[in-house]
Amino acid sequence: MNLPVTQKHFLSFSRKLFLSVISLFLVFAGCFMAYQYQREKEYKIELLNTQLQDYNYRLYDRLKQNPTDINSILKEHINENMLQDLRVTVIGLKGNVLFDSYRTQYERLNNHIGRPEIQKALQKGNGFDVRRTSETTGLPYFYSATLFNDYIIRSALPYDVSLINNLKADPHYIWFTVIVTLLLIVIFYKFTNKLGTSINQLREFAMRADRNEPIEMAMQSAFPHNELGEISQHIIQIYKRLHETKEALYIEREKLITHLQISHEGLGIFNKNKKEILVNNLFTQYSNLISDSNLETAEGVFSISELKEITDFINKAPNRPPGKEEKRMSITINKNGRTFIVECIIFQDMSFEISINDVTQEEEQIRLKRQLTQNIAHELKTPVSSIQGYLETIVNNENIPREKMNVFLDRCYAQSNRLSRLLRDISVLTRMDEAANMIDMEKVDISMLVTNIVNEVSLELEEKQITVINSLKRDIQIRGNYSLLYSIFRNLMDNSIAYAGNNIQININCFREDESYYYFSFSDTGVGVSQEHLNRLFERFYRVDKGRSRKVGGTGLGLAIVKNAVIIHGGNISAKNNQGGGLEFIFTLAKDR
Repeated sequence: MNLPVTQKHFLSFSRKLFLSVISLFLVFAGCFMAYQYQREKEYKIELLNTQLQDYNYRLYDRLKQNPTDINSILKEHINENMLQDLRVTVIGLKGNVLFDSYRTQYERLNNHIGRPEIQKALQKGNGFDVRRTSETTGLPYFYSATLFNDYIIRSALPYDVSLINNLKADPHYIWFTVIVTLLLIVIFYKFTNKLGTSINQLREFAMRADRNEPIEMAMQSAFPHNELGEISQHIIQIYKRLHETKEALYIEREKLITHLQISHEGLGIFNKNKKEILVNNLFTQYSNLISDSNLETAEGVFSISELKEITDFINKAPNRPPGKEEKRMSITINKNGRTFIVECIIFQDMSFEISINDVTQEEEQIRLKRQLTQNIAHELKTPVSSIQGYLETIVNNENIPREKMNVFLDRCYAQSNRLSRLLRDISVLTRMDEAANMIDMEKVDISMLVTNIVNEVSLELEEKQITVINSLKRDIQIRGNYSLLYSIFRNLMDNSIAYAGNNIQININCFREDESYYYFSFSDTGVGVSQEHLNRLFERFYRVDKGRSRKVGGTGLGLAIVKNAVIIHGGNISAKNNQGGGLEFIFTLAKDR
């Protein structure tokens, strides 16, 4: 479906192009100016250092002419120098000060071997340091030192406003760069503006085409007479020729896509080169379940070893003689606990369709129905045979004593009650399986419900000397079905009374609560069950002790009903043996369903 384009871009393509290119250019211009400014500054510093180095060499040449009277020559040379406030220091090769123009008692000055300009001079022959504060005067200086044979001559100028201005970079090139940048921005803006006009017209055409609106003749003549205009004219012509074809194919395409998406099986359509044409979500999901590794593309299905028969069938299709084409193939795959039926259909142009159908649930339902039917037949056979045997004895023996006849009738009555309970439990399970969503829900007070159950079984509890510790707090409210919630706690209670033994204790507790669930524990201190039986307690008709279970009248469906009722109420249940003995059921119930 084509949706109308109502959203407008905040910035057009031409504006984005203009801003991006200008931004890059401005960054380049800024970097260039910063680089050029740093070079100018370094050049001025180097020029000043060269000037002071020249001064040091001239001073050294004068000292060589008369090395006997160094102090007089230094003072005379300094006085003759044209540089204002120039400071000259002569330092020995070990850092001791031999002369300083600002101090008369220069022999008391600290050793200068650690000064940066002295270190550079000792290593490279000369060195300088910019704006270091002097320990002698407390003022910042620009130092330049030169290494000679017997000593180091260091010249220094105060780093004042005059020197700072002298070392500043020449700003003329900055103004030149700014003017050129502005000129280029104006030129590029005009160029992108024309480009933007053409693109906007082409976009207007695309929007009309997307909305299936008619393309007017004025629209065609509005394009500029340039390369972009010619391209736009050709696009319009192609669009008109394709528009009719698109309308014809659109309906068929929608039918096919709808069929693929709502299908209950995985469907994938490929061309003769095994390239994907259309694939639905179930096809991707099922193929990944069959594959040992995740498939990045739908074409990866042909690398699955389990589908080798299908792949070979597709590969051999072009080589089959005419008239003997096998156009359909089906295989069954059992993988990761699931059963899939994979079918391939090859079409006339050698394109093909692969369908993957997950029949696990159907197979499992068939197996469970068969097993349930067998179990029901087996369970019904016992009470029916007992009733039939007792009645047959009574019918065939006319002189049977009244007392014995009453015993047989009581046994028939007990077996009929067991048969009635069995049919009732089967009916409950069937109703939960087939109409779980149709069960009525209401607010149920769990605390009151459990209290009522304890009162109902009080006689059986007293007979077996069983103590019930009900630790449920008051007003535990759950929105659920009263009958099913009753069956959860009643079946757990009956299970403990029937199988846990005498002189035991039953504990009922809600040990945790969060925003969505209540967490319950139902435990006893009885005999418990063996570890191998724990995972099968909730299976229908499963009994730990078959003989004893039938003796006490159990149907084998109580815990299965409990599990289904818990699931219907949004929870889950599990069983475990307590460390101190006995069996514990832990389950959750959703607060609101």
